[in-house]
Amino acid sequence: MYSSEEEFLKAYDPNQFERLSMTTDILILSVSSEEESNYRKLSKKYFSVLLVKRNTYPFKDKWCLPGGFIRIDENLEDAPKRILKDETNLHNIYLEQLYTYGDVNRDPRMRIVSTSYMALVDKTKLKDTLAPNASWFNVTYLEDEKYIDVTLDNGEEVIKFKIGKTLKELTTDRYKFTVLKNDKLAFDHPLVIAAGVSRLRNKISYTDIVFNMMPEYFTLGELQQVYEVILGKKLLDPAFRRIIANKVEKTDKVQSGGGHRPSALFRYKNAKKN
Repeated sequence: MYSSEEEFLKAYDPNQFERLSMTTDILILSVSSEEESNYRKLSKKYFSVLLVKRNTYPFKDKWCLPGGFIRIDENLEDAPKRILKDETNLHNIYLEQLYTYGDVNRDPRMRIVSTSYMALVDKTKLKDTLAPNASWFNVTYLEDEKYIDVTLDNGEEVIKFKIGKTLKELTTDRYKFTVLKNDKLAFDHPLVIAAGVSRLRNKISYTDIVFNMMPEYFTLGELQQVYEVILGKKLLDPAFRRIIANKVEKTDKVQSGGGHRPSALFRYKNAKKN
């Protein structure tokens, strides 16, 4: 065999292995408000996802998450930032790695493995103008023990898909997800969306991710709405107060006007203070 690493590298033939390509897909989720005509009520919150319409094959004219190929000289962490800017015109969004998808048949072109990233933002506070082929879709997400039914609606087009759940590990409550119905989303992106929403629902109970899209000052009612939209259920006030007890602090500011009783304003406890 080889007597040194130098000797090994000199004789090494990279063509002896089959090659695969790497891509990245970016899941941008938002919780934002729509103005309420009744001034006595809080503005309704909407859960939404950012999609782009493909203009090339495969899956031409279908919707997908922003994504693309990782360049040979590009670090994995740099690729999603570049691709998000190129495909949607969004900049400076904090992204965290979600999952890696490597099913053999996930892409009809070749063997492609994709590392997905996700972020939670308030789309109304983004300063960038979206690219023409990008659109926000409101999300209706219904889940039970066996299925996940998702409806995406941008006001002009409705996308529906259904995912089956099979319990893989009882002790860790891990599931295998299978796409049962999908006619408008490209690749395996229904799985990425479902995994991202599931991850987000888990993370808001033990992390502070939700404050990435909250304003500096907010009422507890507004914050509770955000939690409820993400979790897909109403929270009893005592349960909600326990969740956020160590995450927020009361300020000396109040929200008044518009027919509301003055409400105390809070802020994220770990926010950077000027």
